[in-house]
Amino acid sequence: MALISCSVPIFLCVILVVLATQVPAQIKEYDISKYGAHADGKTDNSKVILNVWNIACQAKGRNLIYIPPGVFMTGALRLKGPCNGQMLFKIKGALRAPSDPQLGIDNWISFQWIDKLTVFGDGTFDGQGAYAWPYNNCKESPSCKLLPTTLRLDFVNNSRIHHVKFINSKNVHMSLLACHNVQIDHIRISAPGDSPNTDGIRIASSSGINIFASRIGTGDDCIAMLPGSRNVNITGVECGPGHGISVGSLGGTQDEEDVNGLLVQHCTFSGTLNGVRIKTKTSSYPGLASNITFQDLNMSTVYNPIIIDQQYCPFSSCAAGDSQVQISDAKFKNISGTSNSQLAINFLCSKSRPCERLELNNIDLDYHGRGGPVKARCINAKGISYGTQKPPSCF
Repeated sequence: MALISCSVPIFLCVILVVLATQVPAQIKEYDISKYGAHADGKTDNSKVILNVWNIACQAKGRNLIYIPPGVFMTGALRLKGPCNGQMLFKIKGALRAPSDPQLGIDNWISFQWIDKLTVFGDGTFDGQGAYAWPYNNCKESPSCKLLPTTLRLDFVNNSRIHHVKFINSKNVHMSLLACHNVQIDHIRISAPGDSPNTDGIRIASSSGINIFASRIGTGDDCIAMLPGSRNVNITGVECGPGHGISVGSLGGTQDEEDVNGLLVQHCTFSGTLNGVRIKTKTSSYPGLASNITFQDLNMSTVYNPIIIDQQYCPFSSCAAGDSQVQISDAKFKNISGTSNSQLAINFLCSKSRPCERLELNNIDLDYHGRGGPVKARCINAKGISYGTQKPPSCF
């Protein structure tokens, strides 16, 4: 820091010294178009973007990679850290994936081993998934080749993703693995309701994840919290179309991490297959999902507003047997709206590991179709109920 020579009263000199030490580090901008990127929607800019990332990542201070207006096509990108400074990725235009299905490529764009990353700018990640969806046959063939996730975060900490859009991913739109203290807000994710496996956000082996004020409509789960999801807060998300907000599926592999401390609140579900769901695979490995709260939610023509499914089988056939995942301390509070099926609450728990300490508190769900009034079903489920119970509690 430069020395300050003071010819003013000592208290003013102290103020000047404090201000000099508190001036934020100046941001250095790296505009990809100035490094040879072309916004014609056809040229593969992956080498240019990777080169710019490597230059910026090696620099100290605050470094901003800028995607200007226009459509920039790029192949798969692995943007790796650790970096010497704080990284900002500002996207004003659109990054577009190749139309090729990219079979066998796990991720389109990934950020790895980075602390204090920010991705923002009102721009768009365009996965061009329509060209790849016909190849997505994983539900029929467990040995299928996966299609790429649009944006993958691995070992990314103390970071924020905000004010960006995702459209038509080939597979999952955003995935987090081994991330901690990440905020995702004011994002938009959009894909047709019949697009296969196009989850909005998947979380695994991560903690301190906060998602709020976002709109997600896809062909699969709006948000899926997989093994190792801990202390996740989802607030103010609009979900639909899609399969709702899910915990799981769980129990698919040995030694899975537990799921604990999940909160989903002030969300709306419109025309989704499910509202809130906990799912474990039939004949599963042991596991634990506990301390889960779903509260202050609105359902609009949702087929399964509240569901626990411990006989989940994503493929055409599964081994028979009971799930060994223990579900406990799951609360469903202040949930209202309309069900698109007569069975608005369906707790289908494991015979050998019954669900424990479930809670229904102020549930008000209507059904206007055939078959009579709205119903609830509890199989191998133990719990208590309070307040309004529509449908009548099955505990």
